[in-house]
Order: sequence, then C-alpha cells, then structure tokens
Amino acid sequence: MIKHQLPSPEPLHRAIARFGDVTVLVVGDFILDRFVSGVIERISPEAPIPVLHGRGEMLAMGGAGNVVSNIVSLGAGAIPVSVIGADQTGDSLMRMLGDLGADTDGLLQQKGRMTSSKSRFSALNQQVLRFDEEEIRPLTSAERAMLIEHFQAALARADIVILSDYGKGILLDGVAAELIAICRDAGKPVLADPKGRDYARYAGATAVTPNRKELGEAAGRAVFGDDEIVAAARDLIAAHDFDFIVATRSEKGMSVVTAEDARHISTQAREVFDVSGAGDTVIATFALSLAAGADRVQAATIANAAGGVVVGKRGTARLTVEELSGALFRSHGPVAHQDAILDADAAARMVVAWKEEGLTVGFTNGCFDILHAGHVSLLHAARSQCDRLVLGLNSDASVRRLKGPGRPVNDQHDRACVLAALASVDAVVVFEEDTPLVLIDALKPDVLVKGADYTIETVVGADEVQKAGGRVVLVDLVAGKSTTSTIGKLRAGGTN
Repeated sequence: MIKHQLPSPEPLHRAIARFGDVTVLVVGDFILDRFVSGVIERISPEAPIPVLHGRGEMLAMGGAGNVVSNIVSLGAGAIPVSVIGADQTGDSLMRMLGDLGADTDGLLQQKGRMTSSKSRFSALNQQVLRFDEEEIRPLTSAERAMLIEHFQAALARADIVILSDYGKGILLDGVAAELIAICRDAGKPVLADPKGRDYARYAGATAVTPNRKELGEAAGRAVFGDDEIVAAARDLIAAHDFDFIVATRSEKGMSVVTAEDARHISTQAREVFDVSGAGDTVIATFALSLAAGADRVQAATIANAAGGVVVGKRGTARLTVEELSGALFRSHGPVAHQDAILDADAAARMVVAWKEEGLTVGFTNGCFDILHAGHVSLLHAARSQCDRLVLGLNSDASVRRLKGPGRPVNDQHDRACVLAALASVDAVVVFEEDTPLVLIDALKPDVLVKGADYTIETVVGADEVQKAGGRVVLVDLVAGKSTTSTIGKLRAGGTN
C-alpha cells in the first residue's frame, strides 16, 4: 500500500542548506538546446506550410548538460564527464559549462564525433517544429578508455554519481554497467536516468528514475494506478538489483518504491508551460538531496517540488534554492506548528521565496516566556502589517542573560511550539544573541514591529530596515500584562 503523507518541512530545508557541500559527478549525453521564437503571419507560397519570422534565439544545455546546469544553479558542485564532438556545437557546450564554473577537464572533444543538438521553433509560446541534429554512435575503444580514466579520477571528489542516458551513445555497449561497478566498488551511490526498455544495462545502480511511461515499457506492460506502479517497480528491482526506483508520474506526482515499501508524493498544481528538461531537474535535485543527508522519501519530496517549478518556465529550465524553498513551503499548505520552527538559514530562504511571490514580510522578537493576552495582541497587530510574520525568539541562554538566572520558566522548545501554533505567526526562529540584529540582517524584513513602549530610535534593527526601504511600526500594548507580573502573582499565590 502506498503511503501519501508528506515529510516534515524542516529536514527538507536542512538538506537544501547543505547543497553547497555536495559535489555530483555527471556522465552521459551532452546536448545543445536551441530555442528560436517568432511569429507566423502567412503561409509559404512554395508549399502549404507556415512561415516563421524569427524574433529571437536562445542557447541552453540539454541532456546531461541540463543536469549539470541545475546542480550548479542550486549551489552545488558538478563534474561533467563525457565525449562530445570537436565541432561548433561542442565548442558552445564547452564555453557554456566554463561560464557556469564547472570543471570541464573530463569533457573530451573528439574529431569525427557529432555533438547532438535540438532546435525548437515556437510561435506565440507554442512549439511548431523540432529539428534534431545527431548521430547515435557508441564510444570507440580509445574513447571509452579515456572516459573511464577521467571518471575514476573524478569519482574520489564526488559524493554521488548521475548517469544521464539520452540514448546518443555515451552509455551504450556496457559503459553504464562498467561505471556502476566502479561506483559500487568505491561505495558511491549512483542514480541512472534511463533510456529504452532494457534496464539490465543499469543493473546494480542505487536507483533509476523513469517516468510512468518508461517504467511500463521496461516492465513490458502499461502501468497507471498506484498498485501497478508498485508492482512494475518491484519486478525491475528484483530483476536488476536496484535499491529502489523513483517513478515520476506527471500530474500525479512521484512514487518511491523499494522491495518492502512504497511512498507516493502528490504534486502541487501548477500551470504548465514547458516540460523540456524537467526530468533533468528532478534527478539533479534528488541526487543533491540524497547526498545532503535526506532519506529517499525526503529527497523525492524535494525533487517533486523542483519539477513543479521548472514546468512553469519556458525552455530547458533550471531553478534556484530560493524558488525550491518557496515551492516546498507551498506544497505543504498550512504547516503544522512544529514545522514552522526554522533555523536562520531556512528562514532566510523562506523570506526570499515569499518576497519573490510579491508578499511583504514582517519581523518581531522577544522572550515570550509565559504567553499572555498582551503577547497575542502584539502578534496579531504585527501580522496585520504584513503578509507573512517571522518571530525571532530569544534562546534560553539569551533569556537568562537578560532576565536573570530564574528565567525562562518555559524552555525555548516549548516557547517556540506555542508561538508557532498561533495563526498570526508564520515562522519562528530561535536566536542566541542578546539582540536580534544578526537575524534581522539575515532576513531583511520589509516591516519591523515592536511594542509602543519603545521609540523608533531604540528599536534594534530599525536603522537597517529603514535604510533598505522598509518600515518600523510601533503597536499599542495591552495595559497591565507582562510575564514578570504573571510570575510575581504566581509566587505570591495571587490570582487575577
């Protein structure tokens, strides 16, 4: 039976925060994508075909190149290894990879080999023609030896390996199997984005990432429902010794299947402009997440959100960490209170994502030791000034320094959980310093809110927020309500 619950957001954001420490070795078919846009206003007098008047052209990396592009755009390191042609298309790919900052020492240009390219012609955002220039040819023995040599040299620097098979020849004739064997001997996980019906060539890989149609073709039967997906995946796992299979299912999301367990991650509804390269984004993000410490279900949840972002873009697209964080937050809908407790890095990414959606972000802070009506009123007023409110919460050590050795009454975990459960609070971040200035600098809120017992001149962070174009708002407090007075009444045995 497939389980449908989503993982908690916090470990997902922790994994994303570690992307910068990950290096991925990418081997496969590198393709140049060319996008030509224009308008169609007439039919050719030479034949009954439309005439496209070109208005613009864009080049992008496709195939394994798009995998590399997504890895780099997410802040990680990528090592491309392949063989391409010593031609103009190959030169363009080398230049583009160099511009990304990728190490191109393992990308070999060979005379007599054609670099694959795909040209897409579109009018009014509708693709009208695709023109492919390619030659499907396995590696020669000399090319294969050089590729294996570069692969082995690079493997020591990599945390995980992706085989991006577009069927153009690089991974044919047992090359994929040889690379997988090398990875297994080295103890490195290897993911394969498969091509064709015969998955025996990927035997022993950690996982393969087919879409639903590819999964059915490999299993030899059509698959649609959850049970059919699971059965087909388990047949392939048993036949080819995969640890698990990640099956992408378009609008139905993604399924992660092992011999014993199956999980399904539902997709977030998005307007789809172009699915070009979405699979590259999915495997790149999945590999990064896995190498960054996420388990396979968490990694699939992150990759599923990434795929949802890029299908909303035109052309072979990539995404940023900020876009990914925003998509993950939206995919969970209203978060459980414990999931709204973030560290500073995750909160900063969330703030960027909110701002990119056109939302204003507010910030307030305090100890909030024993929650009372004054606190609730302050937070409600703060939330009325913005679309999203982040609350900076003094840590236990910080409260002790400010309030004395008998405080806090409630520890930071309990205080954070109570505050995060309030409808007016969208995120809680615990900070260790005596003031929230470092946190304010990191979050860059649009609105800074404090109680009217302060003046703007005495509000920590006011200058920084105002200089960045933001506002400082002072809200009225509820008279006679404070944690100190509440504690005093409790100690005196008094009541309201």
